[in-house]
Amino acid sequence: MPRFRNFEPTGVIPACLLPFHDDLSIDDAAYKRHIAQVAATQGISAITVNAHASEVASCSFEEQAKVLDLTMEEVGDKLPVVHGVYADGSLEATRIARMAAIGGASALLVFPPNPFTMGQRPEMAIAHVSRIAEATDLPIVLFQYPLAGGQGYPVDTLLRLISAVPQIRAIKDWCNNVPQHETQIRLLQALSRPVRVLSTHSAWLMSSLVLGCDGLLSGMGSVAADLQVALFQAVREGSLPRAQAINERLRPLTEVFYDAPAVDMHNRMKEALVALGRLPRAVVRPPLVKLSSDEIARIARAVARAGLTTSGARLEAA
Repeated sequence: MPRFRNFEPTGVIPACLLPFHDDLSIDDAAYKRHIAQVAATQGISAITVNAHASEVASCSFEEQAKVLDLTMEEVGDKLPVVHGVYADGSLEATRIARMAAIGGASALLVFPPNPFTMGQRPEMAIAHVSRIAEATDLPIVLFQYPLAGGQGYPVDTLLRLISAVPQIRAIKDWCNNVPQHETQIRLLQALSRPVRVLSTHSAWLMSSLVLGCDGLLSGMGSVAADLQVALFQAVREGSLPRAQAINERLRPLTEVFYDAPAVDMHNRMKEALVALGRLPRAVVRPPLVKLSSDEIARIARAVARAGLTTSGARLEAA
């Protein structure tokens, strides 16, 4: 059963990283320290596990269940936990959703299936998400991908999905297209049953938030949740000068984290946490590989420019 039964996905929701030992096994102790530190950030509304930031594509079902167990042991009574549902097939997605619900998650983050890269019909998307919704009564955050890759839902399909699956309470918007992003915010918030839009456009977060997002769900929150909370609050309060100052603090980080290739974004975030003394090592699972010494040094410089500390950002300087 979910620990936070009436959780509605909104606000700042960091997606947590997953530390590994040198032999590529999960480092339980380092993970629990990491999520405890992220969860202690004042102003966040939940954390996310078993998603992109935790290299979920390289984790087995059993490892995902273990990650959720460790999460609930450490922070499950303090914050809602959003659990990723990442699977190529609907049956496995349903199995993951059931496991998450039994394990105490408060919401599901549903990824589009990878076969959609070869094309999709609206009926396929509805069938996939409907099966997941039938497995649990947890609220669903639907992950909206860019349309160009085939996994994103065209706006008409998105609206049909929301109509067909009332458990969809929010989208994690990564459409990576400003006009589409604004259209989705306007349309979804105006529905008779409004659906929240959580930005994951972390490379241009301030620009995204000023369009009226209800929050953000981002792996970068594993490194700079303090700054993300401060930026979200400044935008909500209409304080442009403060938002701009915080955005300048975030810029060095976004420039290194979201450089090409994008697949290394969370690899780089691990290196940032090592530079801050928050992780013992930055080990990633293949096919990801260790970053070059030059890139690691560049990340360390960005961390310093952003004014981060071992415990978080120094917000008084913003």
